[in-house]
Amino acid sequence: MALNVFDHDEYRPPVWKSYLYQLQQEAPHPRRLTCTCEVDNRPKYYGREYHGMISREDADQLLSQAEGSYLIRESQRQPGTYTLALRFGNQTRNFRLYHDGKHFVGEKRFESIHDLVTDGLITLYIETKAAEYIAKMTINPIYEHVGYTTLNQEPAPKRHLPHSPDAPDGPAAPATGDHHAEERLTALVRRATLRESDLAPKYEKVHNFKVHTFRGPHWCEYCANFMWGLIAQGVKCADCGLNVHKQCSKVVPNDCQPDLRHVKKVYSCDLTTLVKAHNTKRPMVVDMCIQEIEARGLQSEGLYRISGFSELIEDVKLAFDRDGEKADISSNAYEDLNIIAGALKLYFRELPIPLITYDAYPRFIETGKIADAEKRLESLHEALKLLPPAHCETLRYLMAHLKRVTEYEKENLMSSENLGIVFGPTLMRAPGLDAMTALNDIRYQRLVVETLIKNEDVLF
Repeated sequence: MALNVFDHDEYRPPVWKSYLYQLQQEAPHPRRLTCTCEVDNRPKYYGREYHGMISREDADQLLSQAEGSYLIRESQRQPGTYTLALRFGNQTRNFRLYHDGKHFVGEKRFESIHDLVTDGLITLYIETKAAEYIAKMTINPIYEHVGYTTLNQEPAPKRHLPHSPDAPDGPAAPATGDHHAEERLTALVRRATLRESDLAPKYEKVHNFKVHTFRGPHWCEYCANFMWGLIAQGVKCADCGLNVHKQCSKVVPNDCQPDLRHVKKVYSCDLTTLVKAHNTKRPMVVDMCIQEIEARGLQSEGLYRISGFSELIEDVKLAFDRDGEKADISSNAYEDLNIIAGALKLYFRELPIPLITYDAYPRFIETGKIADAEKRLESLHEALKLLPPAHCETLRYLMAHLKRVTEYEKENLMSSENLGIVFGPTLMRAPGLDAMTALNDIRYQRLVVETLIKNEDVLF
């Protein structure tokens, strides 16, 4: 892997370990054993490697000549099912073979039998030769020493590397290394070459790992070992781009630093992911909408209860997704304040994890069921501790705003109870509830939000 190394006191280039890569190069190559005679009822998605209904013993005899040889046979015990017979380690291994448009014997799906066998031989060879090595891969990770961060921070408070007293004055020397090498900086090197802003909120965020197929040789950015196989060699964080083995992903710290290149939208984006990607305390859509509403005045009758035109609310959403903090939501663009209020409510409704999270939901509902006001307040204070920091901070900011809305109740007719009715189902959702339970929960959702508004100065 070509890396562009920066002159930085804290940076030490990782040593990419080649042992598993060398093993992959040594793995047996697939050898298709073709059938020399015509076979009746051959499935159209199999080729000449299909030998029809032959026994295990016959398959073993046919494959005994060469390591990596393979054929497909129909099962004698279960006609209509198919088996991949593969020679590895001087013995024939049999795998139930499936096809649903792609070929597979396990989780991985392949376009061709040849690719499936190639990947299988690599995996068998490496896991046989290096089982103990693989089991210990996570013990001494380079990740702890180098780490990673996002490249795509805002340019305004840009941090520069410390100036060396030995360095000559004048223009900086041009960077060495080609442009493409610089573009290939891994997430590991980004952490070493960029410093976090002193004002950056220290929110914890788990990585959003997805199974990924890497084109060309790739190394794990946690343990520095080669990621073997033909496809689905590891996982990639959809938010920050960190590439690791599947087993390494289980021990990577919850310190995802989302990269704006991976976070493509504002609405329907995980809240913590969004604030870390934009390096803010709260989602910019929340700050901007609330500031706009308060700047125009909180006396608007039915504020948050009266809906704006849905097409224009959708237009605001698209503006945030397209332009981020540069979105124009001023009165020149949207004269009706209810459109901005509607856009704010829509943001909370479309969060993949609600502001009051699924995990915390039962505790908040139980709090709403407490009749004694003082005990309910104590329980709510404990329930707030279950929220992720970014969620709690956003909830605090929103409740302070809604408290200010209630101060103009005579003009806007929006009491804390009315706002609880509006925002209860918006901020609190529980997955998997039947319709009757969800209906019964509405009154407790209202009570929770109403209590939060009335006591925001005590609870937060």
